[in-house]
Amino acid sequence: MFGYYLDLALRSLRRNPALTGLMVLAIAFGVGASMTTYSVFRAVSGDPIPWKSSRLFVPQIDLFGPTAAAKTSNEPQDLVSYKDALAITRAHRAHFQSAMYNIAPSIDPASPGSRPREVMGHAVQSEFFPMVDAPFVYGHAWSADEDAAHAKVAVISSRLNDRQFKGEDSTGREIILDGKPYRIVGVLDHFTPEPLFYDVANRNFGEPDDVFLPFATAIDAQSTNTGNYNCARSPLEEGFSGTLTAECAWIAVMVQLDSAADATAYRQWLDGYTDGQRQAGRFSWASNNRLRNLPAWLDFKQVAPPDTKVSLLVALGLLVVCMVNTIGLMLAKFMRRSGEIGVRRALGASRLQIAVQFTVEAAVLGFTGGLLGVAMTWIGMTAMRAVLPEDIAALARMDGSLLSLTLCMAVLATVVAGLYPTLRATWVRPALQLKSN
Repeated sequence: MFGYYLDLALRSLRRNPALTGLMVLAIAFGVGASMTTYSVFRAVSGDPIPWKSSRLFVPQIDLFGPTAAAKTSNEPQDLVSYKDALAITRAHRAHFQSAMYNIAPSIDPASPGSRPREVMGHAVQSEFFPMVDAPFVYGHAWSADEDAAHAKVAVISSRLNDRQFKGEDSTGREIILDGKPYRIVGVLDHFTPEPLFYDVANRNFGEPDDVFLPFATAIDAQSTNTGNYNCARSPLEEGFSGTLTAECAWIAVMVQLDSAADATAYRQWLDGYTDGQRQAGRFSWASNNRLRNLPAWLDFKQVAPPDTKVSLLVALGLLVVCMVNTIGLMLAKFMRRSGEIGVRRALGASRLQIAVQFTVEAAVLGFTGGLLGVAMTWIGMTAMRAVLPEDIAALARMDGSLLSLTLCMAVLATVVAGLYPTLRATWVRPALQLKSN
């Protein structure tokens, strides 16, 4: 029976190509605009690690006191000092934890004659990798013992491994960073989270990290911090040693706490730590700490730019307008076929059969509009690069899930839009139509 209704729908759409074309364009334009903005919104607002994001926390400590906090609605700094990072990680009050900071070492090229180039990376501790569930294609993370020994080891991305070692298993081989050799112990398997959830205080999107070094080893090598660096006052010493002793916020910390009780105990420990610092004379203000889980942290940092939310609402409004126009066009099209409907009813067709016939026609119309909407979505993604920041616009990608969602949304929206025209079609009185014709 479905084949019969499908044949009727195709005949009806071919009967008036101009009207059919208008409806297809309206559907395609509304769906294309909506899915273009949704593709960006999905990337920036999605949970990058949904299976454990509620167990990942970011501790914050007020380093600068109430004067600075007053400028940020009483919020402490996003990052902590080197002294506090060491205290937090040495106390080890979490299941997993890691201090980290941004680095951009210069890497010696794989081929002779090429110039060295900078690669993005992070200095982290060994528990970083199991904490963020980083996948490995070769090798593994370095151990806690290697952390303590300040071992010159490295974990690299699969992208860097492809460039430097042609995708081969490079574990055990050396890589030269800033003129120093590091032994590769692991190669990550396409670890490119969006956003870069483990350090959004420094950067949300953009180039993924290609190299990870042990935190203590990077400190020994005086690897320059390429992330944010804020100080309440100028360091007493110059150079990298002054950075380590200064009251400056430049190190991110993330911890994994597996239960509500663990989170409560950690908050209490954090407050006790800063209270102890105040009693020691380091701070002259009351504790003003925060411990947000990852979803709350991403929301606090407004990782999803307000522009994308507004654009999504505008696009959905445009979709509604397009669907309202489609309702009017379908109503006009269906009611012009009152005579046909009257004959079918007189021959024994029920109202339900008439409703199914026109619902199938609406679905075919929506599917056709969806196919054109996919093309318009692709055009919209290209246009996004001229409207949004480059690192945000680059997140808009046409993948299988977005393609399926576009088609499903087009069909569903058109079927819903066709409910009223279909209902009106079922109300046609066959006797009246037969008399009038």
